Amino acid sequence: MKILSVDDSATMRKIIGRVVGMLGYDLLEAGTGEDGIAVLEQNVADVALVIMDINMPGMDGISALEAIKANERTRNVPVMMVTTDSDRQRIIQAVRAGAANYVTKPFTHDDLAAKIADTLGASEF
Repeated sequence: MKILSVDDSATMRKIIGRVVGMLGYDLLEAGTGEDGIAVLEQNVADVALVIMDINMPGMDGISALEAIKANERTRNVPVMMVTTDSDRQRIIQAVRAGAANYVTKPFTHDDLAAKIADTLGASEF
């Protein structure tokens, strides 16, 4: 199974990729909300989770989340949002739009691994 990281920061995608690899998943990457939706649509059968930044140029994470949840093919894929501590209102907005979980920056590898495990359910590990 695969985890899709959607973030405009290549460094953040690399950090997420390390944790995803430690958990035994393959990483797919996208640098924009639009690209994330396209990658998910092409790989929907193999994607266990999308980890998406809220704040991205162009299509932000909330808009991409709404598009994923509106699409019959992708709506059941859980989406975990990545945000900063100061984004409380955006976190509420994301949860209302269908986010399964969120993690706040900065986070440790252990924090992210725990959030992934929580989002996917302990039976995955």
